[in-house]
Amino acid sequence: MIEITRLNIFPVKSLQGIAVDSATVGIRGLEFDRHWMVTDAAGRFLSQRELPAMATIRATLSPDALVLEHSSAAALELALHAVPTARVQVQIWNDTCPAHDEGADASHWLTAVLGPWRGEALRLVRFARQHHRRVDPQYLRGEGSHTAFADGFPFLVTAEASLASLNEQLAASGAAAVPMDRFRPNMVLRGLAPFQEDTLEGLADRRGAYGLALRKPCRRCAIITNDQRSGRICDANEPLRTLMRMNPRADMPGAFFGQNAILRFGEGARVSVGDQLEVQRAHV
Repeated sequence: MIEITRLNIFPVKSLQGIAVDSATVGIRGLEFDRHWMVTDAAGRFLSQRELPAMATIRATLSPDALVLEHSSAAALELALHAVPTARVQVQIWNDTCPAHDEGADASHWLTAVLGPWRGEALRLVRFARQHHRRVDPQYLRGEGSHTAFADGFPFLVTAEASLASLNEQLAASGAAAVPMDRFRPNMVLRGLAPFQEDTLEGLADRRGAYGLALRKPCRRCAIITNDQRSGRICDANEPLRTLMRMNPRADMPGAFFGQNAILRFGEGARVSVGDQLEVQRAHV
């Protein structure tokens, strides 16, 4: 039996996430996931790759507000449903897309907490809902999919057994174990063999409410070396080095953990911790 054991929403890209019991699924992922993003003054996205201290900011959602909290400042609240009128163009990887600038107060708050980037203020932007930021079609199989400010796909799925296997190898080499939050998944599964997720075509809720297609292994960067509460780089080499050894891919170099996924069906359905899933056609 495959079971969902954890669901996470990351309202602001690269800030702390929220563990939830249930969430609404959509074509862009879990509702409000990566719906906001920190940028530099020119609109280029920033993440823990550039600013590891982003991990120290807690993001929560109330029925009416996005709330950002940090030990050094009073909380910042932004209206959840009232969309700002200021429109800007932002860049995330190779994509340029429209967004809504959250204004001077958000800019001042982020810059005070994280410091300026290359001498200039930080900005906070909200994804423009009407825009379709397409998933790279080379990884799809005739489907159409789009996402918000996630790196490239609307869902990231990981497995408990894969983490356990990784930590066994880390311990064998004298390195410290890592928690699942290093990988910032939306959905964590129990019931798969180690790295079995890399062989699956898809997963579907046993009730038939929703289904995901697993479309691209997730290549990992230095963010997985950051503690996801303190922002401290724990080990610049691990677990990247061990993953490269454990889970090599002939078609792509790098360290891989987890699967990027798209929604096959079930727009507007509720996904919950404890949901049981079925494998949909494995491939070799």
